[in-house]
Amino acid sequence: MPAAVGSGRLYLCATPIGNLEDITLRVLRILGQVNVIAAEDTRRTRKLLRHYDIKTPLVSYHEHNRRARGEELLGRLAVGEDIALVSDAGMPAIADPGTELVQGAIASGIPVEVLPGPTALITALALSGLPADSFVFAGFPPRRGRERVEYFSSLARERRTIVLYESPHRLLATLTDLAKGFGERWLVVARELTKRYEEVRRGPISQHISHFQRGVPRGEFCLILAGAPAPEGEITPAQVEGALNLVADLVGLGVVKKEAIKLAARERGLPRRYLYQAALKVDK
Repeated sequence: MPAAVGSGRLYLCATPIGNLEDITLRVLRILGQVNVIAAEDTRRTRKLLRHYDIKTPLVSYHEHNRRARGEELLGRLAVGEDIALVSDAGMPAIADPGTELVQGAIASGIPVEVLPGPTALITALALSGLPADSFVFAGFPPRRGRERVEYFSSLARERRTIVLYESPHRLLATLTDLAKGFGERWLVVARELTKRYEEVRRGPISQHISHFQRGVPRGEFCLILAGAPAPEGEITPAQVEGALNLVADLVGLGVVKKEAIKLAARERGLPRRYLYQAALKVDK
């Protein structure tokens, strides 16, 4: 659809997920130039604007007012105003209501421009050490009922690395459901990314449950889960090579080889017996 004549532009601006220095010069310029900033959490965004001495007016746009406020924002865009959309952290429209505003702008012929920057899911995936050439972002798990059961059931068969978000007060329930449906799958739990108390834990699901049962979970969480193991007949040479390299790295760090094979098999989603046989061939 051609751009609507005389319309403004909707800018999707990625903002820091924690450290306020993680923002681009382009985002700062646009935040200072637009007519208004639509923010998921105005209190949080106001701190960012105050830090960089940006005085652009703010309006709220979140899950509970997205329909009425969305129509208002589309009306302002239609008469020529430029609007920056920001989430409470990271990239707008990723696991937040910004998608609806983007859809409305596209349907109305209003130009949409993305200003890239931090996203929690990519940050967590990159530091997880799990395969990142192909992955699934599953967002927040449904809270209850059949939808939640089907969510975990479908992911249990997924062969790619899985990234999902969870809040602190539902973390243990989600870890418990993962343990029931996934067994001792390798899991990386990342908390408070880029912030002062950033924490990254790696291990089988049961290990995380034991850890977070000892205290009240705090902060926002990213869970990065190894994909379902491939049947032995479908294992590729590249998968085996990557796992053997990990075994060598772990042994170099002082891990006993048997334990290194066990850990590498979990992390790379390979049957332990298969990887053990492959390691024996290398030794010979």
